[in-house]
Amino acid sequence: MSPTPYLLFQAPPLPYVLECGRTDYRAGDQHPNRHNIGIFDLLFVQTGALYIGEEAARWTLEPGHMLLLRPDAWHYSVRACETDTRFYWLHMQTAGSWIETESETLDWPATERTDRYMTPYVCQIPKYSQLAHPESVYTLLDTLLQASSEPQTSAFWLQQSTFVQLLHMLDMRRLTNQTSPVVTLAEQTEAYLKHHFRSEITNEQLSQALHFHYNYITRCMKQVYGLTPMEYLLRYRLEQAKLLLLRTDSQIGHIAEQVGFDSAAYFTRRFTQEEGMSPSQYRKRYLHEL
Repeated sequence: MSPTPYLLFQAPPLPYVLECGRTDYRAGDQHPNRHNIGIFDLLFVQTGALYIGEEAARWTLEPGHMLLLRPDAWHYSVRACETDTRFYWLHMQTAGSWIETESETLDWPATERTDRYMTPYVCQIPKYSQLAHPESVYTLLDTLLQASSEPQTSAFWLQQSTFVQLLHMLDMRRLTNQTSPVVTLAEQTEAYLKHHFRSEITNEQLSQALHFHYNYITRCMKQVYGLTPMEYLLRYRLEQAKLLLLRTDSQIGHIAEQVGFDSAAYFTRRFTQEEGMSPSQYRKRYLHEL
C-alpha cells in the first residue's frame, strides 16, 4: 500500500468532537454510502474488518486500524463485512483551516493561511494508520461514549478534554518530536529568535549561531511551524509589540525600538498590514473595549 496521506489541522483552534458511538455489524452488513456530509468521520475498528472507500481510494480496516474520512468527499462501502465487526465512530469538526497532503512535511500553503496567529501549530493526523497502542485509544473512546450519556452540562468538558487526549495520541508530530533532527533544529531556531528578537537578526547570523546553512534552517522551520525564520520573527515581534501597546504608555517609536524594528514607520506599516489597523488604532480600540 502506498504511504498514507495526512490531514493537517492548523491550531488554534483545535478540532472538536461532535458525537461518537460504537457499532456492531454482522456478516453481510456494510457501511452506508454518503456524499459531502460536512463533518469529519473518524473510524476505529476493534474486531472484524470494514471495507471502506473514499473517492478513488480504498482501505481494509482490521482490528487496531483507524481511518479519517473527509467532510467534503464520497464515502462508501467497498463490500459487506465478512465476519462480525465492531468499530467506534467519531464525528469531529474544526473552525480552523485544514488541508490534506501526501507530503510528510508541514509546509502550509501561504494562500491557505487566513489567521494572524504568531506560531500556528499544525496537528498532523494520518488519514489511515495502524494504531501503536489501540487499547489506550479504545479506553479514551469508551470514556467519550460514557460521557455522551451524561447531561450536556457535565458531559461537554469531559468529551472535549478526552478528545484532545485522543488527538494528542494520533498527532504524528508527537511521535517524531524526540527523534527528528528537523524538529530539533526548528525548535532551536525558535528559541534563538525569541531570545534575540530585540536585536537585528540576519540570515548569516542565524546560520552562524546554529551551524547550519540558512536554506536548511528555513526548510526545517517551514516544515514544523509553516513559517520561514524571518516570518516567525516578524510575528513574534508584533505579538510583543501588542503586549507593550496594551500594558504601557510608551510612544510608538519607543515600542518599535524595543521589539527590534529600526524604524517606527516600517513598524507601523508592517503592523497595519498584519492587523488591519495601525498601532495607535489597536491601542485605542482594545483599551477602550477593556
